[in-house]
Amino acid sequence: MAEDALLKDLRRRMDGAVEVLRKEFAGLRTGRASASLLEPITVAAYGGSMPLNQLANVNVPEPRMITVQVWDRVMVKAVDKAIRESGLGLNPQTEGQVIRVPIPDLNEERRRELTRVAAKYAEQARVSVRNIRRDGVELLRRREKEAEISQDQQRKLQQDVQHLTDEYIKRIDDALAQKDSEILQV
Repeated sequence: MAEDALLKDLRRRMDGAVEVLRKEFAGLRTGRASASLLEPITVAAYGGSMPLNQLANVNVPEPRMITVQVWDRVMVKAVDKAIRESGLGLNPQTEGQVIRVPIPDLNEERRRELTRVAAKYAEQARVSVRNIRRDGVELLRRREKEAEISQDQQRKLQQDVQHLTDEYIKRIDDALAQKDSEILQV
């Protein structure tokens, strides 16, 4: 019964990795401005790193424009720098405490760039799933060493963990293929 709990926990953690990937993909635009585009951005602030939405209001007043209203005047430069260095290819313009982020048209080069960003997000999700698999396999080996389970049980469960990992890697690859097709559509 404890084996089912282990697989259930690994499945829950892998679901979390896939959900994070879906949120990151939602931030990758396919033609319109979206406030979720800036969600993954973290800003070096107050001696640490904070999500952008904890430092400013993000609005979409026009289809090709995002405005970022920074609450603390001191943080305007840090927010501007974080947006520029986010890898999203955005060029913000600062006006006092308001940062305007024009969304460039999706030309062929920009679409290719977005597919590379999507691939990077997918690879991070794959690494997360593999790390979860590694944790599960280490736990199984430890339990076998402590004679909680037999060697045969450990091998069978290790195969189950591998099948689960393969299933989630396939889900990630499918999500990436779908996002790539959305981005590359003209």
